[in-house]
Amino acid sequence: MKNDRQNKILAIIAREDIDTQEGLLERLQKEGIRCTQATISRDIKQLHLIKEPIGRGRYRYAVSIHRNSLNVADKLRTIFRESVNSIDYAQNIVVIKTMAGLANAAGEAVDSMKVPYMVGSLAGDNTVLLVMRDTESAENFCEEIKEMLQ
Repeated sequence: MKNDRQNKILAIIAREDIDTQEGLLERLQKEGIRCTQATISRDIKQLHLIKEPIGRGRYRYAVSIHRNSLNVADKLRTIFRESVNSIDYAQNIVVIKTMAGLANAAGEAVDSMKVPYMVGSLAGDNTVLLVMRDTESAENFCEEIKEMLQ
C-alpha cells in the first residue's frame, strides 16, 4: 500500500506540476488512493522530494538529485546502529567495537556521515579505528554516537 502510494506520487509529479501537499492529496484521491495530509507529508520526506521553481514565482514537487545518495546514507546509518556494540576514545582516537564481521559496514556508515573533524578511518573484522583532529572532537563524536544508539 505504501509503496503503491509512493510510486503513484512519483508518477503524478512526473507528469503534473503539483505545488502543495493538498494538491497532491487531491490527485491521489482522484486516482482512488485514500490517505491523509500527514501521510503525504511523511511520503514527501521519505521520497526526498523538493520544490523546484517553474517560473513566475511558482514551484512544483520534484525528486531531489541527491535522493539515491540520501537513501544509501540512511541505510548505512541503520547498519551502524544495528552493528555497534561499544564506542570509546583515547586522546584523538575513537574505537568502535562491532559484532563480528560488521566493522567494514560500520566504517562505511561513519565515512558516509562526512564528519568534518575526522582525519581518517580503518576497519577490521570487529573494530573500527577513527582518527580525529583532536581529543575534543573524539569526545564529541563519541557522545553523538552514544545518543544515536539509544
